[in-house]
Formats: sequence, C-alpha cells, structure tokens
Amino acid sequence: MVSAAITRHAYCSLRATEGTGIRIVADDLERFVEAANIRELEYDGNLDLLKGAVKKLALSEALDIYVHCDAPPGSGTGSSASVGVALLGLLNHLKLCHSHRDTLSRFDIAELACQIEQELGIVGGKQDQYAAALGGFNYMEFYDDHVAVEPLLPSPPVLCELSKRLVLYYTGQSRLSGETNQRMIAAYEAGEPQVVGALQEIKAVAQALYRALLAEDLGAFAELLHREWEARKLLAPGVVTEQMEALREVVCRAGALSTKVCGAGGGGCLLIYCDDDREGAVRRALAEQSGMVLDFDFDFTGLQVWESR
Repeated sequence: MVSAAITRHAYCSLRATEGTGIRIVADDLERFVEAANIRELEYDGNLDLLKGAVKKLALSEALDIYVHCDAPPGSGTGSSASVGVALLGLLNHLKLCHSHRDTLSRFDIAELACQIEQELGIVGGKQDQYAAALGGFNYMEFYDDHVAVEPLLPSPPVLCELSKRLVLYYTGQSRLSGETNQRMIAAYEAGEPQVVGALQEIKAVAQALYRALLAEDLGAFAELLHREWEARKLLAPGVVTEQMEALREVVCRAGALSTKVCGAGGGGCLLIYCDDDREGAVRRALAEQSGMVLDFDFDFTGLQVWESR
C-alpha cells in the first residue's frame, strides 16, 4: 500500500506525580481513566489502547497522561493508531531516561502498537501505526513476520500539486472499522469471489499508485483513486454509505476527478482529488454539506518526543 502522513497530529504529554496512581485523560474524547497502579488498569472498552501502552512498557511510577488528537475520532485517518504510537514513544523515552537502556526504534514502536491492537482483539492492519511512526510518503508491503517499507520522496512540484488539489473532508459520520473489517475478512476467508477480486484489485491499485508517484504521473494518480473507490465498494455492505455516494456526486459536479474512502469506510473521511484549479469550487460545494473540510499538509517527521522545561 501507499500511505502519506499529514499534519493532523496526535499529542501525548505526561508528568510524574506523588504516590502510585495512574491517570489518563483523552481530551478530545472527553474520557478518562484512573487506577491505583498499573495492575489495576483493566481492559473494559474505555481507552484500552492507552492502557495497553502503559502496561506494555510496565512503568511503575505515578503518572498523569494527557492525550489529544487533531483529527476527529472515527475519521478513518489513523487517529487512534497515532495516539498509541505517540504514547508508546513518550513512555519509551521516560523509561530510557530512568534505565539508560537502548531505545526502541520507530519500527519497534510501530510494531508494539500493532501488537497491542492484536492483543485487544481489534481487527485492522498495520499501515496506520507505521505511517504515524515514520512519517512521510511510504510504500509498504506486509508479510507474516515483518513489514517492508520503502520511503517515497515526491519532488517539490509534485508535493505542491498534491497539496493544492487534494481536499480531505470529514463526513460527520464516525465509523467503527472493526465491524467493517470483520465482515470483509469473513467474506475473504469464505472465498467469496467478489471480495477476493476486490482485494486483488486494491492491491494492484496500490502497486500502480507507487509507480505513478515514482513517474510523477498525477493523471494516473487520479484514475487509480477512482479504481480504488470502485473496488472498495465491493468489500462489504456499508463501506461506502449513501451519504458518501451523494457527496461524491456533489464534488464531481463541482470539479473533482476522483474520491477515496479513508480507512475502513462506513463513514469517516473522503479524500478528494480535484481537477486543475477546481479545488475552490469543490470546497464551496462542500461548505453547503453537513461535514467539514480538514485542512492539512504533508508531514515528513513522524514520531517526535521532546521535554518541556
């Protein structure tokens, strides 16, 4: 697959406190967790990914942890994976300061974030964790025992053209990717020809998209996004909702060339590629809808950890 990290960031901060208690506050979700110690952090559906990060690195000190994400929850932009990566990076830094052991690499942190999701029974891929940890444009291939990542470095003119033409739109419909992924995996394992064929097409599109970016062929890029849209609709009912289909018609009339479902679909965000100098018209058409445009730029730094003094 091909991924690009954007400047919709996940932030985590922590401070040591007196005693042994652990407190986690998710600002954008308006949820929090408190426990007397790490052993009492039980998985109960409330901020379990964040609890998993604390338990994975086995920190024993008293901590106040605060998390916030720029992207709306359930937007399909990898927000939950990004928060997990950010917190693991922060906790790893704290543990390094205390023990002076070798630090975990960004690859290690991405893989740990994936392991936590697997242990919690969350059905999903690994692309979001690796994109958040590494940043930039990447071509990824997934194997049973490792993830192969090839960084892509589009030229400044191509980056500027993509930044100008791409519009990210939050539909206002939060989605649950696990349910969609469960239906898709069950159909694939049952050998349903439509789903198997759609997944093969999506894989072929990713490989072709990689070649299009290397060749700086944005015409092919736009056509491939449309191919991916058509294939993804076949994966499971509800991947593309009626609202998303209606939005696609609106933006295409305004000057969009293609649209892409973000994440597992069923709501969340649409990525829209606009015809030359039609992005203004597309944005005006979207302003009349019930969702919102999420402005962004591309991010090439990935995970960063710093100390505030």
